[in-house]
Amino acid sequence: MHGELQRTVDAVAARVGRPALIEDRRQRVVAYSEHAEPMDAVRRASILRRHTTPEVMTWFRRAGILEARKPVRTPACPELDLLPRICLPVRHDDLLLGFVWFIDADGSMTDNEVDAALDTMSDLSLALYRENLLGELTAERESEAARSLLVDQGGERAAQALLEEGVISADGPTTALVGHLVVAPGEAPDEVTRIALEQALVLTRRWLGPKGALHLPRHDHGVLVLCGSRNAGRPSPEATADHLDEALRGATRGLPSVVGTAVGVGTTYPALADAARSYDEALHASRVAARLPALGRVVTWSGLGIYRVLSKMDTTTSVHLGLERLMPDESSHVLLETLETYLDLAGNAHATAERLRLHRTTLYYRLQRVEQLAGTDLRDGGERLCLHLALKLARLTGAWPT
Repeated sequence: MHGELQRTVDAVAARVGRPALIEDRRQRVVAYSEHAEPMDAVRRASILRRHTTPEVMTWFRRAGILEARKPVRTPACPELDLLPRICLPVRHDDLLLGFVWFIDADGSMTDNEVDAALDTMSDLSLALYRENLLGELTAERESEAARSLLVDQGGERAAQALLEEGVISADGPTTALVGHLVVAPGEAPDEVTRIALEQALVLTRRWLGPKGALHLPRHDHGVLVLCGSRNAGRPSPEATADHLDEALRGATRGLPSVVGTAVGVGTTYPALADAARSYDEALHASRVAARLPALGRVVTWSGLGIYRVLSKMDTTTSVHLGLERLMPDESSHVLLETLETYLDLAGNAHATAERLRLHRTTLYYRLQRVEQLAGTDLRDGGERLCLHLALKLARLTGAWPT
């Protein structure tokens, strides 16, 4: 099918006398003709990466390409290193299938040349329709199997379907990674953001090599499942998590709704059928990392410590009423920070005073004030445990800012 599209784009370019590039409706590159100058950074990147960036997508969508029924001339954008273009929307029965793009740096593309390109639209729309239909059927089968494996607890049956479809080359050790988007307050991931998320997943999946992983985009996160032998030079889950972290940051750069990213890594289990367990762990790890940036952008479930328990607790749970009364009062925050450091260091007053650069007398005074205000006794081991848990849970839920 790609051969049909390639022949079509070559014919369009020859007829118009300038290079052409075809994207699908999600602005993923599906075919392009031979290129020569003038060519900008956006075109080069599109050809090399097979997709464009979210900033460029947003720019073109603001120009109205999604709604267009006729050619659209888009202006230059020096900030994006983008030359003027002519966009021809490709539709089949008014269903948007994609776009044909021509760079028109000096505005020399005439209406007659545009009409010549439009004459090829019937062949192109049919070829792109077939390509979309075939690709979406394949992607839908994979997505259904992945969803059954990870979300619907399909287990053995879903794993078998993925192996029979050839999505995964062989059963074996399985690790789930979750890439999490941190969106600005009041925002929600829009279509461009979700496309950027999937681009990052696909980029890392391609980096891993064929048939070594599958992915599933969700609302505010994406799942990447690694499966198979680690003995064939395939990257480790840790290295893959670093790659996904970099891909996420690159794909979402410039999107105002995304203020951060995080990657969670689940436990490695023996078989693909266990992927849902690893996914649940990776999802919790990514959410903890998103809420507590001090832990780092990549966080493993095994390295979460007490947050493994806290991340699954009811966030309305009251752990220590006396301490919770102090949290809304900003004047008490220095006392709470002192208490947390003291408990983190196992009640070692000398180490706490050094860490906080306090005189020992000042430290004891602050701890005594906590006891008075929270109605607690730091000599009681059970109280210390409740206080420590209450502080960590407050960090996790945002009741006490990090």
